[in-house]
Amino acid sequence: MTANPQHETFMRRALELARGVWGTTHPNPMVGAVIVEGGQIVGEGATAPDGGPHAERLALLARGRPPRPGATLYVTMEPCSTHGRTGACTEAIIAAGIKQVVTGAIDPNPAHAGRGFDVLRAAGIEVVTGVLESECTDLNLIFNHWITAQGPLIAAKVAATLDGRIATRTGDSRWITDEPARADVHRWRRLFPGIAVGAMTVVKDNPRLTARLAGAETCPWRFVFDGLLRTVDDKNLPRVYTDEFRERTIVVTTPHGGLGYVRKLQDMGVKVWMFNSPTQRVGFADFRQKCAEHGIAGVYFEGGAQLLSELVRARQLDYLFAYRAPVLFADEKARSVFSGLRPERLDQSVRLADIRHEAFGDDELMRGRVVYPGKMPVDEAVFNGR
Repeated sequence: MTANPQHETFMRRALELARGVWGTTHPNPMVGAVIVEGGQIVGEGATAPDGGPHAERLALLARGRPPRPGATLYVTMEPCSTHGRTGACTEAIIAAGIKQVVTGAIDPNPAHAGRGFDVLRAAGIEVVTGVLESECTDLNLIFNHWITAQGPLIAAKVAATLDGRIATRTGDSRWITDEPARADVHRWRRLFPGIAVGAMTVVKDNPRLTARLAGAETCPWRFVFDGLLRTVDDKNLPRVYTDEFRERTIVVTTPHGGLGYVRKLQDMGVKVWMFNSPTQRVGFADFRQKCAEHGIAGVYFEGGAQLLSELVRARQLDYLFAYRAPVLFADEKARSVFSGLRPERLDQSVRLADIRHEAFGDDELMRGRVVYPGKMPVDEAVFNGR
């Protein structure tokens, strides 16, 4: 399709509207919509929180009256064609008299993909597809995975040097990346319904695990992976167990941690997910299933290195955010983020696909979908903790 500058201009405004509801629409996608008459925007809308109207309906409501003949609707995702709590958007578009619909991404649900377009065309509406499709699709990477995989997107964030190290040999790591990159991490924290870290990260860094943007602080579900409940046996309990968001903290553990500590956490208002395991490690597949049962569509793992390495070795990491700073340690004893694999050939390596690049001052972000090789050699001694 030949690029149409006017279509792209109005679609960029629709994308801006969708990003304005960043992280507030789960389990629904973030969608933006604008109505254009005679080259002017006359109505705008973005997806309301779960249970509220969709972007298309809000744009029509903002217009305040039926659109004029020849009006065009720009929307970042294919309009829904099924009846949910708010009714099919295709019906509202047809009833409003819209004559042209310009869209970005296709509905990722295989049962619905393209059906909205068919409904609109059958009603005599001109449909233009694929305008800024890549940007519109990327906007909802969590929703897209949730719909197609029927489970949460498990993502990880790393901040490393040019030689792939996350700390010096003494453990010094604050800060490898500068403030602009760290601010972007908070933006992704705002998007993901859950954030996860390992026990040693909690003990060492005592993080808040909240999203702090533009002077506001929000708290997703905070997961602490602690198979032995080492974070509880301490006179100075970590802040995620005692702060004002403690009821948003979930400790992921095993029976090896002790029921006394479990009761202590629960008495403080902290939730506990206990999974049967022959070792102190929680099975990531079990954790993924539990998240799906609770409607948690995505979890953003921030460390530590052992936890992230276990995710890769178990082939349970779906997406990676890799921040890279212009720093070299050049020290074989500096700490690396991933370990435990034994690739002997390049085709045995883990790779990223659908890659995006962004720059934050002098730092860079590469992010993408994790693709595993057909056969992944694993260092069993590392995997088994020996």
